[in-house]
Amino acid sequence: MRLRFFGAVRNVTGSQHLLEVGRTRILLDCGLFHGRREEANRRNRAFDFPVAKIGAVLLSHSHIDHSGKLPVLMKHGFQGEVFCTHATRDLCTLMLKDAAYIQDKDAEYMNKKRDRNAPPVEPLYTQEHVDKILHNFHTVSYGKTFKIARGITASFLDAGHILGSAGIRMDIAAEGRVTRIGFTGDLGPKHLPIIRDPEHLGELDVLICESTYGNRTHGNPGQVKDALAQHIGATLKRGGKVVVPAFSVGRTQALVYLLNELFNEGRLPEIPVFVDSPLSINTTDVFRMHPECFDSEMLKVFETKNDPFGFAKLTYVRDAEESKKLNFIQNPCVIVSASGMCESGRILHHLKHNIVNPRNMVLLMGYQAENTLGQRLASGAKKARIYGIDYDVRAEVVTVDGLSAHADRDGLVDYILNSTRARTTFLVHGETAQAEALADTLRHAGVTDVRVPVEGEPVEV
Repeated sequence: MRLRFFGAVRNVTGSQHLLEVGRTRILLDCGLFHGRREEANRRNRAFDFPVAKIGAVLLSHSHIDHSGKLPVLMKHGFQGEVFCTHATRDLCTLMLKDAAYIQDKDAEYMNKKRDRNAPPVEPLYTQEHVDKILHNFHTVSYGKTFKIARGITASFLDAGHILGSAGIRMDIAAEGRVTRIGFTGDLGPKHLPIIRDPEHLGELDVLICESTYGNRTHGNPGQVKDALAQHIGATLKRGGKVVVPAFSVGRTQALVYLLNELFNEGRLPEIPVFVDSPLSINTTDVFRMHPECFDSEMLKVFETKNDPFGFAKLTYVRDAEESKKLNFIQNPCVIVSASGMCESGRILHHLKHNIVNPRNMVLLMGYQAENTLGQRLASGAKKARIYGIDYDVRAEVVTVDGLSAHADRDGLVDYILNSTRARTTFLVHGETAQAEALADTLRHAGVTDVRVPVEGEPVEV
């Protein structure tokens, strides 16, 4: 039995982990890599293992850095099944089609700007490729054991990260014994709005665990509300607009939920809020379809027939022309748009038009991976390169932690020490410093075999 880690190793994007059991090959997640454009393009178009030999993919959740390379896998000859939860399948239907659309439009835009002698930019995949891979999706309910191959079964447990997210537990019967392997996917914190807290995977032989916040802690949603009230309130007083890059799945819905509470509590004036992302709108509809993923508080809200995703001053913007009109609004407002790391989508146009105005605010609500525009803004960059043009960053840039869909250091340590008791723990999905720091913390706490793997290096289990 062998593990190889091909993505989200000493970084947080492009999750791909390969498990080999005899002749059976199982891929845990198949995500897009985000970073410098040239490197991302190279990594996202190819694989470092024979794709046709992959028998199945176990998909932890729908975020593009975990699911977004699946159509490329199909292009390279994958014929197996993609196992996931029902909500993940519904969200992937939206997100993969949206990713194909964005790639097509970005390629079209870049081709207009390219030098005549340069080769044309081709999208990574098309709608046709998305349709083909979705045909291979097989959905499974939380807690239900299912067969992957001879001697290998698995089950999904709620990871508490986003709607439909799952930790994966596999039982592998080989060489006269059963080995239990667990994969957290992205592990959520306790007490996130809307969705349930993460479930424990139980005792394991091997754990593959995320480490995004391996050496950081963040506040709770109550503190986030205070920060939102403070920063948005200050921007409104100076007559500015608040531009929020937000992930379409999870972060946008949680932000709308909290803004609704702040308006109802009178802590913010009821100003216009625009969610400018067709994907976010469609995603919100999917949220309404899956109450089985809601926590008890959210279920009570729905029982009162009050829709927390729809209030008087909230406008969902689908049409591109309506999106463009937002840039000519003179009065204070909040514009929420994707992508969350400012790498693609409509948020780039809103940043282009608003980042040069010192009255405005760019409010970063999520983790920003290295070499992304979001990370550069969070680090205090004075210039923002958008579609090949540099813009002065005069708007205030603020990062609000606490609404992260990832467990922080204390949450990860508690989860690993009190639930899994794994003999060997591999830390993935974290920048090197974060993963190594978490490894040291775990060793000091008595975890004897904890490793930060090297990309592509085979590990015998």
